[in-house]
Amino acid sequence: MLNIITHNKNKYEELRRIVPSLQMVDMEYPEIQADTLEEVIEFALNYLAEKIDGNFIIDDSGLFIHDLNDFPGVYSAYVFKTIGNEGILKLMDGMENRGATFKTVIGLRYQGYNFKFVGLCHGRIGDEMRGNNGFGYDPIFIPEGEDRTFAEMSTEEKNRISHRGRAIRKLAAFLEKMGEL
Repeated sequence: MLNIITHNKNKYEELRRIVPSLQMVDMEYPEIQADTLEEVIEFALNYLAEKIDGNFIIDDSGLFIHDLNDFPGVYSAYVFKTIGNEGILKLMDGMENRGATFKTVIGLRYQGYNFKFVGLCHGRIGDEMRGNNGFGYDPIFIPEGEDRTFAEMSTEEKNRISHRGRAIRKLAAFLEKMGEL
């Protein structure tokens, strides 16, 4: 059994579809302001290692919009709570280059060591919100090679190509190699 420390039930459900043995632990921990998701994860892993016995994972994701200097990036959760998808669409009103990258970093605390697994998904920001599935920025993000937003896809379709799906498959491969899956 492996615990994931998160408040986000949607994120947990996505991850659990790839690693069914995951158990959600709803627990507060500080999220530092840093330049990279990797720094945020490293701090949180070390903080939680003092509070939790055993192996666990955490994850952090960001939407990096290229022509907005990779904003909102590491501040994606705060920006979503503050201005939401509507605010992002307003910021991008009239912009031709709508290229963006979703990035997830999954941190694993395993036998006293920290490991990080990164997943990227390149795509673009749509002109409007579309779809009812997923969460967060899913209604405005269109992955490369697709005409649909993440919110227009089933969880299985999204997991095959998403940043989080790619990162969790890397974690699963590591755990399998270690004999944990």
